[in-house]
Amino acid sequence: MGLTMRMALRISLVAVLFTVSVADSRKVKKGKKDQLELGDSTGGELKNQFYKETCPTAEDTVKQVVQGYVNNDRGIAASLLRMLFHDCFVRGCEASVLLNGSNTEKTAIPNLSLRGFNVINDIKAAVEAICQKTVSCADILALSARDSIAMIGGPSWNVLTGRRDGNESSAADVFLNLPAPFFTYPQLVSNFQSKGLDETDLLWLSGAHTVGLAHCGTIQKRLYSFSGQGDTDPALDPAYAIQLKEECRPGDVTTKIAMDPDSELRFDTHYYSAVRAHEGLFQSDAALLNSPVASQFLMFADTLLPEGTFFQQFSNSMVKLTSIGVLTGSQGTIRTDCAVPVSS
Repeated sequence: MGLTMRMALRISLVAVLFTVSVADSRKVKKGKKDQLELGDSTGGELKNQFYKETCPTAEDTVKQVVQGYVNNDRGIAASLLRMLFHDCFVRGCEASVLLNGSNTEKTAIPNLSLRGFNVINDIKAAVEAICQKTVSCADILALSARDSIAMIGGPSWNVLTGRRDGNESSAADVFLNLPAPFFTYPQLVSNFQSKGLDETDLLWLSGAHTVGLAHCGTIQKRLYSFSGQGDTDPALDPAYAIQLKEECRPGDVTTKIAMDPDSELRFDTHYYSAVRAHEGLFQSDAALLNSPVASQFLMFADTLLPEGTFFQQFSNSMVKLTSIGVLTGSQGTIRTDCAVPVSS
């Protein structure tokens, strides 16, 4: 492809992917530079440095504890980011995923592989030691995910604070709200739109799959019985399918594999190259190839996307994601133990 054609493609993609419609400016109104108004249903605002007066060292304390964990295990960054995503898509960003119980979100099958709860608990203990009943678990989760990704070389986005914690958690809500690894592209778009996120956010946030691991159980059907006839998903690159079968034997649901081959500890644009090469781990990754807009985006991301642009656009979408369904003002509560609901 000649330079002129490539530049024309880039310009057209930028026009398609970076234009936000008025309709999708979606109930979120930008106020001052340091706050986000989320409508009357939230009862308040998220702000920069919400704890400046009530717990001025809160954010530094979060970062200090996270740094200790990342120093020992870089993979914890992907785990905290995944936990934040699973929290925000179910009931909103109000820390319901952290609650213990016999039928809470933690017990739902998609959440059984979540890890990092100990990190959040340790951060909460450290914060409670300096500021009792002040900093929410929801804010701790949002801050720790951001800080950990930045610590492994990824972007650092602005985390407005002032979230409060929910007090309810149900496993059934997980299945109703989380996008499944077998979703088609229209299902993914619809799922994101139901959370106030648009198709552009879907494409940028899919890039989070550049880090982290998945269990073999999530791709057993794709490898060994895609259509129920003992076949492999034809959308998988044949060589990649052979590699996956060597790592994930039939019936293996526990072995962990990289979501982005050769890049699971680096936050970069490699995921998009992998998907374009038919090496997306999940059916939902491969689904991006089935949309004209998304497939054009993958071509752009594979060949022309500067890392800095990816970081900026990913950060913009994360700011939107972390404002989903937040509780502020007098709504919700502040848990002193992130795993235990507050008694009424």
